[in-house]
Amino acid sequence: MLWALGMDLDALEAKAKQVLSDDEQATATALVTKRIETRLPAAYLTREAWLQNVPFYVDERVIVPRSFIAELLVDGEGEGTLDSWLSTDTHRVLDLCTGNGSLAVIAAMAYPEVTVDAADISDDALAVAQINVDKHKLGQRITLLKSDLLADVRGPYDLIVCNPPYVNSGSMERLPPEYRHEPAMALAAGTDGLDAVRAILEGAARCLRAGGILVVEVGNSERRVRQQFSQLPFTWLQFARGGGGVFLLTREQLQARKGS
Repeated sequence: MLWALGMDLDALEAKAKQVLSDDEQATATALVTKRIETRLPAAYLTREAWLQNVPFYVDERVIVPRSFIAELLVDGEGEGTLDSWLSTDTHRVLDLCTGNGSLAVIAAMAYPEVTVDAADISDDALAVAQINVDKHKLGQRITLLKSDLLADVRGPYDLIVCNPPYVNSGSMERLPPEYRHEPAMALAAGTDGLDAVRAILEGAARCLRAGGILVVEVGNSERRVRQQFSQLPFTWLQFARGGGGVFLLTREQLQARKGS
């Protein structure tokens, strides 16, 4: 409603009792009606989504940004958070499966001393990511790369963050209409939902510096990840505002698995 009326997102309290003109009511009603009838996510209707108080451009070429990893990047300080794992000389970050580039942008904002590579296999996604890199004036610090997962990235990195596809085939068939408007390639990950995760775990160690860390969001695939990779000493990260399904592994832990 606020977007339809051209008001700031924090204007609701101040404007709540404002009497709307007939034209304003018609404009707002038309947008809400379109949301109901098409089941398009609101972000596609407004071409805008917010993550950790940062605005991003989105359209149907990318999924709507909602990764819990953004909270870890913003709230990096304190025991058990990313800063407690990262070395003090962290310089290079990879946002793998970047989508609209939101995690890359947030990482660059949270760590002003780092450079970020933002990689995706989708040309469409990279085009949207470029819009957001330009929007936040981070072109000097964020480089966009086309890569099938880790195949063409340019490590080594101190930190790799990734919100990959992790929806299994059964869940894909049951998705509500809103999610069906999103690019399937950004969601679907094979029969068990772990195709992308397997490839990342196999190749991440070679892309990390000594002491580097890998942070991956697997959502409702967490139980299957725990079962299929029970030999890995995952750290499952906690979130102040709820959520889960995000694991952390160090390069050394990944290498130990390959050597076992």
